[in-house]
Amino acid sequence: MQLTDFVRDIHDFPKPGIVFKDITPLLLNAKATEIAVNALFVQIAGAQVDVVVGMESRGFFFGTLLAQKLGCGFIPVRKPNKLPAETTSETYALEYGEDTLEIHTDAIKKGDKVLIHDDVLATGGTAEAVCKLVEKLGGEVVQCNFLMELAFLSGRDKLKNHSVASVLTY
Repeated sequence: MQLTDFVRDIHDFPKPGIVFKDITPLLLNAKATEIAVNALFVQIAGAQVDVVVGMESRGFFFGTLLAQKLGCGFIPVRKPNKLPAETTSETYALEYGEDTLEIHTDAIKKGDKVLIHDDVLATGGTAEAVCKLVEKLGGEVVQCNFLMELAFLSGRDKLKNHSVASVLTY
């Protein structure tokens, strides 16, 4: 079973000229999801991980499953005003403006070993912002872990001070 068979291209989404990599077919297939989780786990197996941080919203799918497999907790990083307790935020540049992400201030303890997970590494701005949030709270980023990487967008360049792993590369 090839995971790429479960990732479909949606042309001109969310805007003209973009080819969106849709993982909905992968999520619909229990065996493909299991293979994906195991492949993500292999990339971090053996490392100490205290918590997994996943980015809204597609980072939640596999991030929670990875946390369960690693036997640790899961921390959601969300858009502004979505988390109920005290938060800290990081604003980052997008190709068409800027965006902001938030995390609970009590989510990470000083010295926590953190696995950052998202479904796709594109330009790297989101992952870079999450690394900054984790480090601001005293955590240590063990790895930035992705289901897919769009290598032609050079997102790794923004994460050059961190270990980066992806299951699929386009």
